Amino acid sequence: MTDPADFIRAHTAPGRAPLVPELLLYLATEITPLWQATEDWLAARDLAPPFWAFAWPGGQALARHVLDHPALVAGRRVLDFAAGGGIAAIACARAGAALVEAAEIDPLALAAVGLNAALNGVTVHAAQGDVIEGDLIAGAGRWDLILCGDVCYEAPMTARILPWLRARARTATVLLADPGRAYLPRAGLARLARYAVPTTRELEDREEREVTLYRLEPEASDQTASTNPA
Repeated sequence: MTDPADFIRAHTAPGRAPLVPELLLYLATEITPLWQATEDWLAARDLAPPFWAFAWPGGQALARHVLDHPALVAGRRVLDFAAGGGIAAIACARAGAALVEAAEIDPLALAAVGLNAALNGVTVHAAQGDVIEGDLIAGAGRWDLILCGDVCYEAPMTARILPWLRARARTATVLLADPGRAYLPRAGLARLARYAVPTTRELEDREEREVTLYRLEPEASDQTASTNPA
């Protein structure tokens, strides 16, 4: 099987995330079989593990916040950055955003976003390639709102994306949902809300994660923790 959409349908099933039961997503029902089934397929195509097949706590918190506060996105141009399966992007489309784009470097994740959007009867556009490089070339002003769910779990990734997000925060609202990762910046964050998100010990080290939703401020010292991610 080589078609991404066929592969996703074969190894996941439509399901609902506990914090956002309004949305239907193609989700992994058991982690180990999916990982085993995808290992050779992904390796042959130089693709990442199937993180898109799970509704991670940060994405669930963003989606919940958007659905509960639709005025935040109504009529706006939105980017779901590092979108995974696109749960936050789909929530934005449901809430009346004028345009929703999902950014992912994994083409299988983008295929999952398209399938999940179709399940929910909405349109989410794929932002192809490295959105940071593309945006730097095209210039600022493409989005009014940027959503980031759980993106500070590795030091290299955080070091690369935070300066770009800070720059975008000069012209757009940037919201970051974090479940307590160690590389979250210590400065330049305005706390907006907290959500208790049920999870599984197959993905996390506990059965519930407290996710804090922040608005990212344009300028800060960007001091981050140096310990291993939680």
